[in-house]
Amino acid sequence: MNVIPQALRKGSALGEDYVRGQHAHELYEYDLQDEQSLRRRAEWLDAPHRPQADRHELVRVLADYNARYNDDEAVRRSLGQLKQENALVVVGGQQSGLFTGSLLVVYKAATIVHAARSASEKLGRDVVPVFWIAGEDHDWDEADHTYVLTSELEVRRLRMESWHDGKSSVSAVKVPAEKWEEAIAELESTLADSAFKVELIAMLRSELTRSSDLSEGFARLIGRLFGRYGLVLVDSADPALRALERPMFEQLIVRSDEFEAAYLEAAARIESSGYEQQAQAVEGAANLFYIHEGQRLLLFKQDGKFLDRRGSIVLTREELLERLERCPECFSNNVLTRPLMQDYLFPVLQAVLGLGEVAYWAGTKDGFETAGMQMPILLPRMSFTLLDSSTKKHMEQYSLSFEDVMERFAERKEAWLAEQDKLGMDDLFEQAKNEFARIYEPVIHRLEELQPGLTRLGETNRAKILDQIVFLQDKTKQTIARQNEAELRRWDRIYKTLFPLDRPQERVYNVFYILNRYGPDWIDRLMDVEPDLTGAHRILEA
Repeated sequence: MNVIPQALRKGSALGEDYVRGQHAHELYEYDLQDEQSLRRRAEWLDAPHRPQADRHELVRVLADYNARYNDDEAVRRSLGQLKQENALVVVGGQQSGLFTGSLLVVYKAATIVHAARSASEKLGRDVVPVFWIAGEDHDWDEADHTYVLTSELEVRRLRMESWHDGKSSVSAVKVPAEKWEEAIAELESTLADSAFKVELIAMLRSELTRSSDLSEGFARLIGRLFGRYGLVLVDSADPALRALERPMFEQLIVRSDEFEAAYLEAAARIESSGYEQQAQAVEGAANLFYIHEGQRLLLFKQDGKFLDRRGSIVLTREELLERLERCPECFSNNVLTRPLMQDYLFPVLQAVLGLGEVAYWAGTKDGFETAGMQMPILLPRMSFTLLDSSTKKHMEQYSLSFEDVMERFAERKEAWLAEQDKLGMDDLFEQAKNEFARIYEPVIHRLEELQPGLTRLGETNRAKILDQIVFLQDKTKQTIARQNEAELRRWDRIYKTLFPLDRPQERVYNVFYILNRYGPDWIDRLMDVEPDLTGAHRILEA
């Protein structure tokens, strides 16, 4: 695949500034531009003082999980490396998504693998790629859908309809086989016929109809796509993992006031630097969830007690600690404490993030320090737009650059359509409107002299005549558009290919839509692209 560097709207000022090396020292631990950051982080991780989970128990839990959903020889080799005390980790993750969600998930997984390889070569030691599945998240509406582009140029939303209250973690919601079959059947009917479709649909049926929940299905598919590259999977909602996390949860409860103060201090520093908080630090927040009767409840502190917003549970610190001892799987992190838990479980050399995530991680720096840890190096995920040969040809035909499509597409499309008015009809209509206004103006004045009450009637009459001229002008434009319908569809295809739903392609389309077009080996071709770990956006000419 041909690769072309290309700027793209990102949307996170703080994330962009971090990638460029601004504010790294004030808001983050490491400067991404500093070549010594990798070695300094590795040296810090080698020190014996940092809080950490039992590595051998962690590997045992990961081995059991991956044997079920990501059983590949390369993964087993990665786990064998992770057993060694000097092995480090590059980690990144995402909430589960239907059929893996959008393409950015695939790009994040690819970045994790490439970053681990690169770091291993630079440091001369094992660095293991780990994908963190955020199965503890409970926002089902973010996880239950994905998008493909149909042959009718519809950006089609495929959704697994909800049958539950939406307050349970995604990993806790059981998905019946018939729900999987309905979702797969909809995808099958939506995808265009191709040489690869039958194989892909068969693989999805094989993996998903035996998956008990969305996170398991997500894990199986990510394993099929990246297991051969040694990518280790972990589900944050795995009960076996929760038992290992108990000591860190205990610290977050016992020292809750200290962590609250740390997050508020970081938030104040972010705002004083001129940025908005991406993850709001709130006074009185415990920054933890408690799972009660299947619902994931965010905890707050009031009068020495821990409670949720509705008061469904009210517990003293001692009662909360007792429940932690009995049921660690009843506890869950929020966005501010999850990075700390991730660093407690793994020797994280680098965390692979989107730029929005980079921005909210700035709010965790003081939390890391309170826990006796240190924020890892934050590495922006790779970012791509796929450009197929047909779309490229049509862009060249209309002299459209990527920036034109991104910044001024509607303007360029209207200008092109105006050029198709070979008879100059639009100019004639504009002349007619101007001439009519010029001729009719004296009539209005004479009416005022004849009888003042006729003036309003004259103005109403003028407006109606102008409306009729505009009506015919619009009909003429519609006729010209119909005469050029085939080419206007090409314009629409260009935009919907690159910016579906007015968003970057990587945030919308699903990887199985891409695999159906280019074949299952597209992942291998993606992995053959020279990695760029600077956060730059690139166009892949497929």
